[in-house]
Amino acid sequence: MFTGIIQDLGIIKTVKTSGMDTTITVTTRQLDLADARIGDSIAVNGVCLTVTGIEGNNYTADISHETLQKTTLKNLSTGQSVNLEKALTLSTPLGGHLVSGHVDGVCKLVKKIPDGNSTRYFFVAPKDLMKFISPKGSITIQGISLTVNHINDDEQVFDVAIIPHTEEKTNLGRLLPGDEVNLEIDLIARYVARLLTANDDSDQLTLAAIRDAGF
Repeated sequence: MFTGIIQDLGIIKTVKTSGMDTTITVTTRQLDLADARIGDSIAVNGVCLTVTGIEGNNYTADISHETLQKTTLKNLSTGQSVNLEKALTLSTPLGGHLVSGHVDGVCKLVKKIPDGNSTRYFFVAPKDLMKFISPKGSITIQGISLTVNHINDDEQVFDVAIIPHTEEKTNLGRLLPGDEVNLEIDLIARYVARLLTANDDSDQLTLAAIRDAGF
């Protein structure tokens, strides 16, 4: 589990493919690996990966064929910057929101426009994920906890405001229109949707019940 607050902008040192799987070596700059252990989880661009080796400020992680198919990690190349976050602990401040590191899909940057000191990023999302995205709700892009500003269901577009600090400390500032990013919907939205579509009518959650509870 993660919180969506990026701790380091790492660099892909090597990408090695064997069969349908890939192993990457990541060089960290600020992320302290002194307390890291083989088997720990570190999110790379929002994807939870298991550490398989550590040497100095470098660590390795394996990427399965399934993960390569479902995320933007298939596009990783040597020298590329990646957002890094260690798994949270009970003492970790929850500065963003609960993030699982299990990417739900890939969305594409449509455009960026200035908005005061910030920049508004517009993304087009897969149609089946738009129902989980709501104004002022939480969303994870490239592992970053963000707040949705507006949505356009007809065009399957949503936008978020990115402050200069986030552009500087993550790889969002390097994005160009047409670039793909990893998208994870809010955990609460995912489970509420599942409850609403459950087949067990004996104790089924309904929209009316949610409203009656004050939500």
